[in-house]
Amino acid sequence: MRTHDRDRALDLREAIHHTGYYPDVVADGVAGAVAGEEVVSFYLHHEPTFDRDEIRRHLTVVVLTPSRLVVAHTDEHAADDLIAEPYTSTSTEAIALSTVKSVVVTRMVTNPTSGSAPAAEAVVTIGWGGVSRIDLEPAGCQDPECEADHGYTGVLASDDFSIRASATADGTDAVALLLAFADSLSARTQGA
Repeated sequence: MRTHDRDRALDLREAIHHTGYYPDVVADGVAGAVAGEEVVSFYLHHEPTFDRDEIRRHLTVVVLTPSRLVVAHTDEHAADDLIAEPYTSTSTEAIALSTVKSVVVTRMVTNPTSGSAPAAEAVVTIGWGGVSRIDLEPAGCQDPECEADHGYTGVLASDDFSIRASATADGTDAVALLLAFADSLSARTQGA
């Protein structure tokens, strides 16, 4: 492992620890999924979720390696019927870059008439074919008097993973970091 490669892996571990959200648990889950590969780029998104009268936290970590996209989600849970103590669950998915079909980047810029400005919000949607959504509607023809059944028409969309960063909620650095991650991922999937 070159020094630069090791530095990105260390940066990732430090960023995980900086969140303060079960850092050892999250880092272990991510390291297991990365499996020793070089860390090219990464992005972390820490967000609260509201569960009735409680606030629960959630951390998403996306990591780009030379050959894969790793997506890790860690959630915290209250004790339940199966586990008597509060616990976390970490789910990871490793996707071969050769299977990534789309990287959709949506940038929201305020006051666009004022010239170039940093994005106030960004959404990155990545599709690799693991989850598809189909939107159907009745098909028709141009004849307004026609009463025939023309079947259905629809759109099949790959919508496996989306992540959003907002300058208001997450800070301007978070938006810039998400866009930088999307740029790295797009560059790696060009010829895939």
